[in-house]
Amino acid sequence: MLGSRNVVRLLAGTLIGRLPNGMVPVGLVLWITGGGGSLAFGGLVAALYGLASGLSQPVKGRLMDRYGQTRVSAPAVLLNCGCLSALPVIGASGQPAAVTAVVGVAGLVTPPLEAGLRALWPTVLPDLGRRRVVQALDTSSQGLLYIVGPLLASWLAAAYGPDASLATTAALGLLGTVIVLTAAPSRTWRPAARRGPAGNGRLMNVGLAMLFIAVAGTGFTLGAMNVWAAGMATTYGLTMLSGALPAAFFTGSFIGGLLYARRVWPGSTTTQLTTTSALFLLGWLPLLTQPGPRPAIALAMIPGLFFTLIITNGFHTVDTLAPASRTTEAYAWLILSVGTGQAAGTALAGALAERPWMLAALPATGAATALTVLAFARPKLGPGRRAGRHRRGRGRGRHTEHRPADAPLLEGDVRHRLPGGVARPEARRETAGRRRLGGAGRRTAAEGVG
Repeated sequence: MLGSRNVVRLLAGTLIGRLPNGMVPVGLVLWITGGGGSLAFGGLVAALYGLASGLSQPVKGRLMDRYGQTRVSAPAVLLNCGCLSALPVIGASGQPAAVTAVVGVAGLVTPPLEAGLRALWPTVLPDLGRRRVVQALDTSSQGLLYIVGPLLASWLAAAYGPDASLATTAALGLLGTVIVLTAAPSRTWRPAARRGPAGNGRLMNVGLAMLFIAVAGTGFTLGAMNVWAAGMATTYGLTMLSGALPAAFFTGSFIGGLLYARRVWPGSTTTQLTTTSALFLLGWLPLLTQPGPRPAIALAMIPGLFFTLIITNGFHTVDTLAPASRTTEAYAWLILSVGTGQAAGTALAGALAERPWMLAALPATGAATALTVLAFARPKLGPGRRAGRHRRGRGRGRHTEHRPADAPLLEGDVRHRLPGGVARPEARRETAGRRRLGGAGRRTAAEGVG
């Protein structure tokens, strides 16, 4: 699958372009404190950058669905790079208001590379099975951003100074975005046709809303985990635990993504999403016993094994429920939901930091919330009845169902043909119901092929 054209380039470019997500918060804190500013102000501007980046994701996703990737990401990355490069000129201790404003603008114009990449995969890999593999690898590798990013920012600040760290961060964001935008799939990608009187389909429905609430619970787990790791480091006097525990979790996430990608797993997307959420919750339960440092590092890998699977199947569910003309915006809402949940988990865990037993229970609480929401939402998350499967009415033959061109793809739908009308290999795997079409259905199909 990695040998497929453009796959490695898109994956590598997106990871490089998103490294600033892990580097900027640490780089800003080191830059502020290195210039004589307070740690509180450094934490404030770092949080502002993340908040502005997350809240603006749906807007940037909708603009990308309307105008394409280049016309949105190109000016965004230039503005982001310019803002980060301007910070050393302003100075860390000179103009707090100016620093806050520039950091806020930089967060707002962060290029939406993750949502854009998700929108490209159906074009790059039309086969659903291969697309599941690459999306699992994409999700699992994202954990590396939050391991490599902070380490790289800290090393650059120590070796060359905080100004050099910020400049390198801006350069990496620009480089990764250029790699993605100059790839053929991104240059030629066009939004799906927008139909209807308003020119756009209605995005939000009950299924999507409950899905976003559920993944917010998963994000809550991540935020609570980071504070729990810091609490473990304080309890045992081992500073390295604050980084080692999240690193173990994301290592498990990477391994889980590789295992998921190696074979086709049984069950529908909804079943896999619910099952992996249940396993994610079970993985946190041993940590409620408040084990020692070494057992805690090993046990933190267990829930991580299922994190990638939850996010991957969440994106597949978005594919099913969102209108084709607004998928990038829907991806952005899912990304925002995870980030919002993570911020809530961090805030609540920080308020309970003096109660270790409650702190250890918060990650499991977030996982339990996600599973509960998914259990109630299950009837709304499935793909529903497949196209072309109607009951025979009295006195009527069976017929195929006509759906709008921008309707969301259902699992099992095939809309890809090679030139000359020859079906792709995946198009030959039709369902038994489609092979049993009545006479009217056969005539409709024959006319379509003709």
